[in-house]
Amino acid sequence: MEERWIEVADRVLVRRHAELDLSVGLVMGDGGCLVIDTRGDERQGAELASQVRRITRDPWTVVITHSHFDHSFGTRAFLECPVWAHEGCRTDLIENGETTREAWRLRYLTEGQAGIADDIAKTEIVLPDRLVTDRAELAAGGRRVVLTHFGRGHSSNDLVVHVPDAGVVFAGDLVENGAPPAYGDAYPLEWPATVDGVLGLADDGIVVPGHGDPVDRAFVVTQRAEIGVIAELCEEVAAGRMSVQDAVRLSPYPEETTRTAIHRAAFKDGSVQ
Repeated sequence: MEERWIEVADRVLVRRHAELDLSVGLVMGDGGCLVIDTRGDERQGAELASQVRRITRDPWTVVITHSHFDHSFGTRAFLECPVWAHEGCRTDLIENGETTREAWRLRYLTEGQAGIADDIAKTEIVLPDRLVTDRAELAAGGRRVVLTHFGRGHSSNDLVVHVPDAGVVFAGDLVENGAPPAYGDAYPLEWPATVDGVLGLADDGIVVPGHGDPVDRAFVVTQRAEIGVIAELCEEVAAGRMSVQDAVRLSPYPEETTRTAIHRAAFKDGSVQ
């Protein structure tokens, strides 16, 4: 895949990246712009910043959809500017950022990608300074943008970015296109209701996943049904009414994804004990 910009609505762009199939956003107004997610290390962030500058010289603001490294570790390249995120994003970066950086450094090193491993090792983790609890509004060059935390799902701190005048919703990794949703530190039982919040904004417009090409509302409806099935299977296993093997057999997702979701719900989620 070639890295490229996709204009999904009037002055609302998505940049697609081959690395991790990541999608980031750019909302342009009059005299200002909003960058949505910053990629996975300082070098990648600097590349993104330079691509934004090829399109607009206007001052930027950054929004981070959640704390995972591939969405947040590139922020240094955009400073000094306001950096918005859910309050839990800042907490997670403080508590787990260094551990996450080392884990991914080792993973890339093991995969033979020493360059990316070195880039991550050198990256400064930047903490957001504009924190959202439930909802906030800001202006991107005069354009209204609404930031909403509908609840926990893919992470503890998912923030949805809605551009009402364009009918575009940036869902972060609450929605995944091209691969099953990632449950590594997710909240499987809460995720379906959180996606309901996304659907409440989507109408007939565009939804931008954290990974993969933009999708329509029908895609999100289908994925919501799938993660709803996962939530039900997790509940059945946790209650002792179903074996893990049967849950894997009935799941719409691959075995590894299903087992990870069950483990999260049973042992870490807090919704099921």
